[in-house]
Amino acid sequence: MSERFKAIGQWFEALTVDTLPTIGTVYAQNATFKDQFNDVVGLERIRQVYQHMFDNLDAPRFVVDSVIGDGDQGCLIWRLECAFKGRPITVHGSTYLVLDDTGRIAKHRDYWDTSEEVFERIPVLGSILRMLKRRMAG
Repeated sequence: MSERFKAIGQWFEALTVDTLPTIGTVYAQNATFKDQFNDVVGLERIRQVYQHMFDNLDAPRFVVDSVIGDGDQGCLIWRLECAFKGRPITVHGSTYLVLDDTGRIAKHRDYWDTSEEVFERIPVLGSILRMLKRRMAG
């Protein structure tokens, strides 16, 4: 595993609203960021995505369970632990990263199950989705 990917994983684990200003040490100026809700380009827009997370979740923190890196490509397997409106939540996901020639993130793409991790937690919608999941199971 590349030491750079390990350092990036450590940055995510230490990420707080107070450490967010150090984002330029891990992301390139024109980096791309894509997840289920965002598709943005540029350091400031990426910073805004994280700021929105801090503004809308209680005590969010990333726990990086595994780091894989080879050359300029890597993957982080993580958990986001937080609370939303007083209810504890753990979101499991992974991030595919591509680094630029300075070792900063040029491409960030998150993968996680929006249905299970978010939509099933909404009272009425969650009941419907869980029922559909049971009916579709083999």
